[in-house]
Amino acid sequence: MKKKALSLLLASCMIAGTLAGCGGGGAQQQAPAAEQSADAPAAETETAAPAADAGSDSAPAAEAAPVDEANLTETQKIIREAEGMSMEDLAKKAIEESNGATFYGVGNSSRGKSALPLFIEYLQTIDPSYNMEFEWQQPKNNKIFEQLTADSLKDTGTFAMTLIQDGNQIESKMVQTGILDTYIPKEWAEANGTTPDAVDGFLPLQTLNKVFMYNNTGSVTYQNCWDFVGEGVHSLYMDIDSEIVGKNFLYMLTEDKYAAWLKEAFNALDADKQAYFQPTIQEMESEAADLGLGADGAYALAWIKLWVESYNAQTDDGPICNTLVTDSATDQSGLLVYSKLRSVEESAGVSVNNINVAAYQDGYTGIGGYGYCHYLFVTENSPLPWTACAFIAYMTCTEDGFSAWGKDMGGYSSNPEVAAATEATYGHSKGGYDEAGTLQFEAKNDRGYDWWTTDGELVLEDPEYCASVSFTVGSWIELLTKYSEGEAAE
Repeated sequence: MKKKALSLLLASCMIAGTLAGCGGGGAQQQAPAAEQSADAPAAETETAAPAADAGSDSAPAAEAAPVDEANLTETQKIIREAEGMSMEDLAKKAIEESNGATFYGVGNSSRGKSALPLFIEYLQTIDPSYNMEFEWQQPKNNKIFEQLTADSLKDTGTFAMTLIQDGNQIESKMVQTGILDTYIPKEWAEANGTTPDAVDGFLPLQTLNKVFMYNNTGSVTYQNCWDFVGEGVHSLYMDIDSEIVGKNFLYMLTEDKYAAWLKEAFNALDADKQAYFQPTIQEMESEAADLGLGADGAYALAWIKLWVESYNAQTDDGPICNTLVTDSATDQSGLLVYSKLRSVEESAGVSVNNINVAAYQDGYTGIGGYGYCHYLFVTENSPLPWTACAFIAYMTCTEDGFSAWGKDMGGYSSNPEVAAATEATYGHSKGGYDEAGTLQFEAKNDRGYDWWTTDGELVLEDPEYCASVSFTVGSWIELLTKYSEGEAAE
């Protein structure tokens, strides 16, 4: 089967011939812009996330690698057949396989539970007599990898499929070990201008972004990504040992493209700020050489060191958001999931207008945040492989299938057609306007995937790159002393 490695994303991720997941290692061709209202600025349009690793934007489509049919497992044979089928034909196979059965799914997102009844309703439009029970599990504390590994030891597993994040561990623990298989829906590939057999990467449902924000009720402004690691700054952030995709963000900063972004941002600082950061950068030059990083690796390591030794560790993004939008959080900052702003309830002392999205501010320089994907896989020992493929196709190829996630700004479908339909329904690019067209919350006007991955300088998770440096850079990060509130890091 395909190697399912990659270099992709944010929000789901898109092509240039050969696709790959959420990556920053190679250049990425953007999906077509989502349809927008006549008065919506192009820069504020939500579009699909890239679907895969592509080399250069102008590169011709790569030829599909030959598949060794003789060595395919039974599940992989079903997947290969499914990749050549229309969604309706695939749905018929699912109905035949799972009518009256119970479907077990497992994922990092609880919304798989919301998507399953919609999927069943879709199958019932083809066969009204169809019925399927379901159970969706969401393991806590990153236990999903242990759960899938244990289930893989059975001849026939319990879980039919999974929706999973953390490209590093997916690559090393799930794909290289043969526990999970990637299925590429035919209609998804067509929407991305390719074919299933030309995709050498994971299948992203969506790309999510975490962005730098700060409370604006005081006088402090954050005009450069280095300001978030400045003297006395302790940005709120989910601890990297609590949410591993946060560690992947740090890994990605050492990739040549993003290290160069950090150097460019440093060069834009005034002389006084450069003088503050310069000793740390110089200290990191030998470390970067020892780790085999590129020419700008010292800038990446310096930023990472300053960040790890200064961020104020939190248990979840929700409390971070709830803190930053209060009047009392003057001058505080954070790096958190953008969509959390949607759930803020306005009240005395609490308002979305109390925060600024750093990258949206005029004159801001440097990285605006990072993006990572939710990926979809069929388990190698799936008890219902046809139904798993059909469910995956439904979520990635239809607006209704993606609707459980589509209401959130900062979450971008990897299918450009679904992304356009989602934007038309929810209008995230004008999410801060009321029904009368009056601007209420500037921070809630999502500028879309294309903007974030260009002007917004969003760092995109590349599973293959993360896996390649997780031991070297990862071991170095483990030696850093984390900040403890009330104590200076040693």
